Amino acid sequence: MAGLTLIEQACVERASSEAMLEQVEAWASVNSGTRNLAGLANIAATLADAFSEVPGELQLLDAAPVEAIAADGKPFTIEHGRNLHLTVRPDAPLQLLFTGHMDTVFGADHPFQALHWIEDGVLGGPGVADMKGGIAVMLAALKAIEANGNANDLGYEVIINSDEEVGSPGSAALIARAARGKRAALTYEPAALPDGTLAGARPGSGNFSFVVEGKSAHAGRNPEEGRNALLAAADLALKLASGKGPGLSINPAKIDGGGPNNVVPDNAVLRVNLRPASLDDQRRAQDLIDRTVAQVAAEHDVGIHSHGGFARPPKPMTNEAGALFGLVRQAGADLGQAIGWRATGGVCDGNNIAACGVPVVDTMGVRGGKIHSAEEYLITESLAERAALSALTILRLAGGAA
Repeated sequence: MAGLTLIEQACVERASSEAMLEQVEAWASVNSGTRNLAGLANIAATLADAFSEVPGELQLLDAAPVEAIAADGKPFTIEHGRNLHLTVRPDAPLQLLFTGHMDTVFGADHPFQALHWIEDGVLGGPGVADMKGGIAVMLAALKAIEANGNANDLGYEVIINSDEEVGSPGSAALIARAARGKRAALTYEPAALPDGTLAGARPGSGNFSFVVEGKSAHAGRNPEEGRNALLAAADLALKLASGKGPGLSINPAKIDGGGPNNVVPDNAVLRVNLRPASLDDQRRAQDLIDRTVAQVAAEHDVGIHSHGGFARPPKPMTNEAGALFGLVRQAGADLGQAIGWRATGGVCDGNNIAACGVPVVDTMGVRGGKIHSAEEYLITESLAERAALSALTILRLAGGAA
C-alpha cells in the first residue's frame, strides 16, 4: 500500500478492520429465503439496525405487487419482504449507488441451515457468500468513508432487496429509480471465481409462463372433439427449444397440467427461461416467442396466453463499464490484489442497473464458491480484502471528494 495517500491508507485500514465475520455469522444464522417472509422481516430489521451507523434517511419499503401464474393457469399475487433503502446526501454533486440482497435460495424448509467451518479460514453456510458476506463488505466500506469526516461532496443510495434470487420482481422499479443520475454503481454479489475474478458482461434473462387453454373430451368416446392442451404445451416447448443457438439459450423447464388418462387435458402451463446475450438477441427471442405461440395455437386450435418477460436485460461491457472496471483493477493493484474479470452466464441486479445507463461492477462481494448449493462457502480473509478494495474504489470515484 506504499502508493496510497494518507487519506486512502486510513480509509482502507478502517474498512478492513471492521468486525465483518461476526456480522456474517449472525446474519447467516437467520434464514432469509426469498419466500420466508418472517425470516426476511427479521433480517431486514437487523440490517436496518446495522446500517443506522451510516448517516442518512433509512427506510424499509414494501415490495411492489407481483403477479404469478399458478399450476392451473390462474394468476395470483406473491408477497415479498420489505427492501432496505438508505439515502445519504442526495444533493451532493457526486452520486453513487450500492446494492445487495438479503434473500437466499435456501427456504425455511431447506436442509441447509447451519454454519460450519470447512477448514481454517473457510466458512460454510447458507448465504455466507451470496450475499451476507457482501453486505458486510459494503457496510464496512461505507462506514470507513464516513469516518473520514470529509464526505460532503459524496452522496449515495443503498438498496438491499428481498427478492433478487427470483429476479427482483418486487424491487426492480425501486432499483431503477435509485439508479437515475448516478455516476456509477457497485453491487456486492460474490466474486465470479474464488480467486476474486469479477463478472464482466452478462446475458439477459427472461422467465415466461405460457398458459394453454384447450378443450376437454372423453379420451375413448370422442377424443377428436377435444383440444389437448398438454400436447400443445409440449409442442411449444420443442419448437421454442429449437430456436436456441449462438447468443440465445432456451430452457423449457416445466409443464404443469394433465389429469386422468381417459380425459383429453384442457389446461397446461409451460415454464421457459431464455437468456439472450445482447439486446438484438433479446429482440430475436421475443420474435421467436410471438411467432411460435401463434403457430402452435393455430396448429392445435388452442388458446395460449404469455405471462412474464425479460426482467434482466443483457449487460454488455461498454466503454463506461470498462473504465469503471479499470479503476477497480488499479485499486486492487495498489492494494496487492490482482483483479481480472470475465464474461459469465449468470444474471443479477447489475443487469438492471446497467440497463439504466449506469456503469456497474456487480461482483464486489467476497471470495467464495458453490453458491446456490449446500456446499456454499466463504473465504473469510476476503472480507478484509474486499472491504479495502471497495473503500479505495469509492474514494477514487469521488476524486478525493470523500
